[in-house]
Amino acid sequence: MPTYISMLRGINVGGQKLIKMDVLKNLYESLGFEEVITYVQSGNVIFRAEACNTKLLAEKLSVKIKEVFDFDVEVIVKTVDDFQLIVDRFPFKSDFDKETSGIYITFLSSVPDKIDRTALEIKRSEDEEVVIFNDVVYLNCPGGYSKTKLTNNFFENKLKVVATTRNWKTVNALLGISLRKYQQNGE
Repeated sequence: MPTYISMLRGINVGGQKLIKMDVLKNLYESLGFEEVITYVQSGNVIFRAEACNTKLLAEKLSVKIKEVFDFDVEVIVKTVDDFQLIVDRFPFKSDFDKETSGIYITFLSSVPDKIDRTALEIKRSEDEEVVIFNDVVYLNCPGGYSKTKLTNNFFENKLKVVATTRNWKTVNALLGISLRKYQQNGE
């Protein structure tokens, strides 16, 4: 049974779309998912489920959240291998003596059909770096995510896909927890 990582977009932010993590864990378990672990309050969930298309899992979760909480939440689901690849392809390695607190990964619901590089350059501040690879945006925002204009809303508007962002520490923590699950289960 594979291990998956799901990320809910926009919950528990600014008093909006409040979901307690123990309730979220129960929701996942009600869908038959196993070994459910939540990580921090922003809607990161590691779980095991029968092998399935990640898009179908995301849709199933969004529908159940709407049913239980009566609000829409976009969900992006990745496999552990997806996460490992994202970390392995990290494009800023040559400069990795930089402070990692400004490093963010924006997960996209699919590979964008078109990338407007001009719009990216207009929004990007001089000290920021952005690399888009398939369905992932790597951001180096030395001033912090709260100051960048390269937000989820910007990417959703320009790329026409759902986007949710996690900091580098969270991405690595989710991968670490997931890999330990793999090792525990002999996968």
